[in-house]
Amino acid sequence: MTLLLIGLLLFLGVHSLSIVTPRWRDAMAARIGEYPWKGVYTLIAVVGFVLIVKGYATARLDPTVLYAPAPWLRHVAFALLLGVFPLLLATYLPGRIKRAAKHPTLLATKFWALAHLLANGMLADVVLFGGFLAWAVADRISLERRPARAVPELPGSRMNDAIVIVGGLAIYAAFALWLHPLLIGVSVIGR
Repeated sequence: MTLLLIGLLLFLGVHSLSIVTPRWRDAMAARIGEYPWKGVYTLIAVVGFVLIVKGYATARLDPTVLYAPAPWLRHVAFALLLGVFPLLLATYLPGRIKRAAKHPTLLATKFWALAHLLANGMLADVVLFGGFLAWAVADRISLERRPARAVPELPGSRMNDAIVIVGGLAIYAAFALWLHPLLIGVSVIGR
């Protein structure tokens, strides 16, 4: 559990700099340069992510049950997860979906985390998914208080929305059928 906690602190901590110290973050980027700053940021995030993966895998070997979800909550989780991959694609392919979601990556993170909290009741699950859900909620709230950064993006189009829906649902199907068991070691369909 220690590796999982350290990983979450590193990964979510570096992703929280804009929430708690946006001026410091901008000052550091200006002081050392945008690309060196992004390099340090990325390195910390990658180390945190690796520790999350290792820590979660280790914590699952010695599970502590906090609650037993009702079986029907798996169906709710499946429904929530339907929007995750389209929202992630909408982040990079602007259109009506991105405009409606405002911050599609944060919304995808909330759906992903909540779905997993509804379907899993182990301590490691609550720490991992609860941590991501709390971070996504805090980041979304903080976005209302801080000035928006100019981010270059492609022009929006209906074609982007079609790609987001079809591509996102295809990735969802691939993940549910093959990738989740392959990468995570848990079959979501045959459980």
